Amino acid sequence: MRVPVRIVLVETSHPGNIGAIARAMKTMNLDDLVLVSPKDFPSAEATARASGADDVLSQVRVVDSLSEAVADCGFVVGASARFRSLPWPAIDPRGAAKEMWSKIAHTQVAAVFGPEHSGLTNEDMAYCQKLVHIPANPDYSSLNIAMAVQILCYELRMASIDFESFLRDEAPVSENPLANAQELEGFHQHLEDLLADVGFLNPDHPKQLKLRLRRIFHRASLDRNEVNILRGVLAALSPDSSNKTEKNLTKKNE
Repeated sequence: MRVPVRIVLVETSHPGNIGAIARAMKTMNLDDLVLVSPKDFPSAEATARASGADDVLSQVRVVDSLSEAVADCGFVVGASARFRSLPWPAIDPRGAAKEMWSKIAHTQVAAVFGPEHSGLTNEDMAYCQKLVHIPANPDYSSLNIAMAVQILCYELRMASIDFESFLRDEAPVSENPLANAQELEGFHQHLEDLLADVGFLNPDHPKQLKLRLRRIFHRASLDRNEVNILRGVLAALSPDSSNKTEKNLTKKNE
């Protein structure tokens, strides 16, 4: 059974790792690989390290930003070897695989991996609902990125065995699909602009407020209708809306 989960690599520096990841994906029946600003791709080294997974490499998409890579995704997990100063909902690969399969019937799902030497930034994590942390040896937790991808792909493959019959026979068709990353980003920008307009948010010194707000709404797993409702509320609360209402009332009373 094909595992319909997208693997996203952000600014991968070594082309050999891209090839090794393509190989890891194919062995576990994944084939959707997106690269965000890779340092060197296409590359003969990537092809060599793929060891026959040329079909995965041939359909790789290369994009300029993480927002573009996950724009159509309603559930995104970010892999990180370290916990954050701002706590993010964390889960191990086995739990992540089960949760990702539970979302697949309703939306596109993705797993994001950062650059080899630095990992995902807090700005990258803003697009992720969960942080995936591999519970490795605390005295030596360094994993090559291809190894980390292989671990998650294996757990996704094993979870697919449990979910295959459910998806085929029992999975309901959602009337209200989860909002994707592009829709959520539009909502977050709308909210942040309004908070800046009313003086609650200082755009030049936001500290961790933006990330904390995103974390709140990530936990809610908003569907498209809910995002539309919230954006309607924001529009009604905006200063421009209040000014228009006052003008309309003034005209009626004249």
